[in-house]
This record gives sequence, structure tokens and C-alpha cells, in this order.
Amino acid sequence: MATANETVSVKAQPRNDRGKNAARRLRQQGVIPAVVYGAHKNPVSIAVDPKQINKILHSDSGANTIFDLSVDGENAKVMIVDYQHEPIKGSLLHIDLKRIAMDQKLQLAVPVLLKGVPQGVKTEGGILEQLLREVEIECLPSDIPAHLDVDVTALTFGQVLRVSDLPHMEGKIKFLTDENIPVAHITSVKEVVEAAPAEGAEAAAATPAEPEVIKKGKQETEEGAAAPGAEKAEKSEKKEKK
Repeated sequence: MATANETVSVKAQPRNDRGKNAARRLRQQGVIPAVVYGAHKNPVSIAVDPKQINKILHSDSGANTIFDLSVDGENAKVMIVDYQHEPIKGSLLHIDLKRIAMDQKLQLAVPVLLKGVPQGVKTEGGILEQLLREVEIECLPSDIPAHLDVDVTALTFGQVLRVSDLPHMEGKIKFLTDENIPVAHITSVKEVVEAAPAEGAEAAAATPAEPEVIKKGKQETEEGAAAPGAEKAEKSEKKEKK
């Protein structure tokens, strides 16, 4: 099973300016603002290359990747804890990084991936339904899994895959999510049965109704045609008064 620890290095630049205008200038220079904190050290404002961060976010382990961050020659193990995207273009706007102590356990969420075609689908005509797509775990940084793979080929009707059935990686991870929570099961195909229409409804259906838009158009035309006549009557009445 793949782990979230890839050999990735990111070089950052310290920054002093803050605020929206300073952040805008940084983005125009091809970098984005970021902050790194944790490990009982003061937060440091930095600028990073968004291409490197995007590469990490789109890797197999995603935001759970632990990588090396270099700032003014000082190296630290860090992890992405938050990031902001531009809502329309999707470009990165800001990144929050946390320093990681490799000898201290972390709590984080990892995705659950179901592998194989269940017997309940293959021979019983059911549908595999995944109820839980990620679980909260606790482990050392070096043991973070990119995802938890589960073989569901033996799953049949009446069986439920629960958190307790997920791989524990030889005791390296501890599940914080309740182990009795269902992860997946086989469900049947639900047929939608339409009620038989009433006799009156059938007769109404047999006579095609005139579209509402057309009726509305006709009504507007008739009202519009009456307008000139009304104007003539009004003018005649004024002349008689004179």
C-alpha cells in the first residue's frame, strides 16, 4: 500500500509584505503567499511556486504528502494543512503549511478505495454502494497511507464492510472513526413502478393541450389589437367636447 511520504523538496522565499496588494504583486511574479507554522516555532510568511504545490496536491497522496521545505537554507518537514483556490480559474491563491515532527503521531483523514468486483454484483445482480469514502486515523508521519485499499470481491448480499474490516497496516495505524460504521454493502436495484393513470386522466392525455406560451401570445395579440380602437374612441370624444 502506497504511503504519503514522497521525496519532494520545495524551496520558498521569505516575505515581509502582507495584505491583498502584496499578495497580488506576488502572484504577478509567478509565486503565491504561504505561511509555515508548528513545531513550537514562530509562524513564517513565505512565497512558494504554485506549480510545485499543485504537483504535490495532485499526487497519489495529495495533501497528506510530507515534503522538505527550504527557507533561507533552513530545512523542515512540512505538510499542507489548508489551501485556497480562485473560484473561477481554479488557480492557487494561498497555502498553509505545518512543520512535522517525524517522531510524533498525527491525526488525519485518508481515503478508502474499494478494489475488485463483488460477488453480489457479479452473480447476484446487486449494486456496490460505498457509504464512507474516508476515515480518520492516527499514526506516525512515516506510516501515513496515501489511501486504504480494500478487496471487496467476496462481498455478497447481507454482508456489510465496516471500518473494523479495513487494513490496519500491521498495527501501524489507529482508527479514530468508529469501527462499527459501515463502509460499503451490496444493495438491490430499485424498480420505479408508475401508478396507472385514472380514466379521466387518460382522456385528458388523449386531447393535446394548447401550450401555455401560445395562449399567452394570443392573449397579448388580442389586447394589442384593441388598443388602437380605444385610442380612436378617445380622440373622437375629445373632438365632441371641443
